[in-house]
Amino acid sequence: MTVGVLALQGAFIEHEQLLRRLGQDVVQVRLPQQLSGIDRLIIPGGESTTIGKLMVAYNLLEPIRERARQEMPIWGTCAGMILLAKEITEGRPAGQPALALMDITARRNAFGRQLDSFEADVPVAEVGVEPFPAVFIRAPLIEKVRGDTRVLGTLTDGRIVAARQGRLLATAFHPELSGDDRLHRYFLDM
Repeated sequence: MTVGVLALQGAFIEHEQLLRRLGQDVVQVRLPQQLSGIDRLIIPGGESTTIGKLMVAYNLLEPIRERARQEMPIWGTCAGMILLAKEITEGRPAGQPALALMDITARRNAFGRQLDSFEADVPVAEVGVEPFPAVFIRAPLIEKVRGDTRVLGTLTDGRIVAARQGRLLATAFHPELSGDDRLHRYFLDM
């Protein structure tokens, strides 16, 4: 199995390093033709507006949507989660490109500015009994899930920070920075 990591901007190297430690073949995806050689795709955290604009510039939006229609598993982390969302609220720049694949509403910068970044233990039953050590950096939030989307993880106050819809996975945090590979293994098993 070959995992693609969208490598336009953001924390793609950290995902790549973690996947290689798990023994996976990894391709940095920057061009549409690179999508044909992968079995699944991670869209990393970073800046969602920048990643979206670069996806347009490199003609990646529709090819990624097409691979999603072909049932390729896709995981969006932080900014990647925003790009997966069918609806984006709170400060979405006019015309921000997005994949709009997953039946969720994402709220950008839901926890505040960079200074408000934090870590929290998030129960994610799908990956085990021990809570997942989540790293939130200018993190978004999932305000709503619709259709067959399932909530996978919430903060203690009930705010949704992880969800799955079929072969689409979304986390509001940066699992690649936690040192815990359980969510990456979960994605590989999807």
